[in-house]
Amino acid sequence: MASQLEKTHVVIFPFMAHGHTLPLLHLSKALSQRHIKVTIITTPSNSISISKYILNYPFINLVQIPFPPIPGLPDGCENTANLPSMDFYLSFLLATKHLQEPFERVLRQMSESNSLPICVISDFFLGWTLASCKAFGIPRLVFHGMGVFSMAVVKIAWVQAENCETYSNSESDTPYLPGIEIPFVLTCADLPEGVNIPHHDDPYSEFMSEAAEAEFHSWGSVVNSFLELEGNYVSSLEPFYQNGAKVWCAGPLCLYDNSGECFRSSLDQHQHEVILLNWLAKHSVPASVIFVSFGTQSHISTAQLDEVIYGLEEAGVPFLWVVRSNSWSLPDGMEERLKGKGLITRQWVDQPAILQHPTIGGFLSHCGWNSVLESLSAGVPILAWPMLAEQTLNAKFLVEGLHAGVELKKMQSSEAEVVRVSREAICRGVKELMEGRKGRIAREKSQALGEVARQAVQKGGSSYLSLTKLIDQLCASQLK
Repeated sequence: MASQLEKTHVVIFPFMAHGHTLPLLHLSKALSQRHIKVTIITTPSNSISISKYILNYPFINLVQIPFPPIPGLPDGCENTANLPSMDFYLSFLLATKHLQEPFERVLRQMSESNSLPICVISDFFLGWTLASCKAFGIPRLVFHGMGVFSMAVVKIAWVQAENCETYSNSESDTPYLPGIEIPFVLTCADLPEGVNIPHHDDPYSEFMSEAAEAEFHSWGSVVNSFLELEGNYVSSLEPFYQNGAKVWCAGPLCLYDNSGECFRSSLDQHQHEVILLNWLAKHSVPASVIFVSFGTQSHISTAQLDEVIYGLEEAGVPFLWVVRSNSWSLPDGMEERLKGKGLITRQWVDQPAILQHPTIGGFLSHCGWNSVLESLSAGVPILAWPMLAEQTLNAKFLVEGLHAGVELKKMQSSEAEVVRVSREAICRGVKELMEGRKGRIAREKSQALGEVARQAVQKGGSSYLSLTKLIDQLCASQLK
């Protein structure tokens, strides 16, 4: 079996954002562990961190293609994490279309060397890869950064908006979502910005519509989730693919990575991670520390960061906080007051390793899907503070659907334009998660889901079998 799989080749093409790249790197490792050859397509700047991440995986190969220049951005700005402002986001998305020609050159070289892949797994945002794959007779599978539930809701809401001439301006209204049963209340305010607006004739929506059309005509979709978590929503998602194409739940993908290697921008960060783990080890009480991180895309004002640190201080719970801002500094006197009680880092951290540490008892999170899965996989409940994209849907699903998290009540301060959540709300939320009844229930539920998640990726588990069936069907279709 191994010798047959060693001849099998899969191409993986991530979108240039950490939250989209990381799960596909985990998937690459899962395939390589089955002795399947994987070629990852990326750009020069992104290849620096990726190459270190796959260093000890001989079945994974990295191929670089040049990233096109974007007016107003410096050379080497090839990842959304490096954008100075989200005002450049649409320009970044449109620039990826210029990757098509060099991508096809890579496929042509593979064809000439008789090493075409059994499929290309490319990000939803790279919808143009479908035309390239069709030109070479290669099945294209789509990868989303979202889970099944949020993806189904977004797609249904998008279609309904396109069929409507008007829509309600009231955020409290319930959106019309036929074809999906939701056991809790959703409002229009829970949908990502722009999803339920009619016509979708702005440039960003046009880009998304093109990507969705390409997805419809693709071979299927690989989703970072597992059937025990979101299997009830798969049937609501599959109609968005033609000819009975399937949705393959293969996650949590982070659990396939047992290398101990994280996605670092430099090797010296290993020493930094040792410092963090040593600090955590000093807190001998299990589940006594709250981890705080809001991802790489969210912009948080200086005033709001002040509210976070004051809220954490008032809660009196030990914390480890990853701060992305380089301009924010601690309020006067705070550093002295927090000695031994809280640790702030501005560097990239191995989030799964932190969450798996026995002293971590909660996670104040923006509810990006990767963070949700990593936290559930570690059995750690979340204090949910969604900020953008589909994160509110993730938070609703986590808190009201799974009961594995606690909602952060958004009590606004007088500085509402720059402060969305007050220090009092943060303090109450942290105390409830770490010490309250809701937090205890969420911890028990998340621990139970973590056990199921770990079983899903083990041999014989639902995600393990899903990945096996996917590979088998692709190999069989290639022989026809």
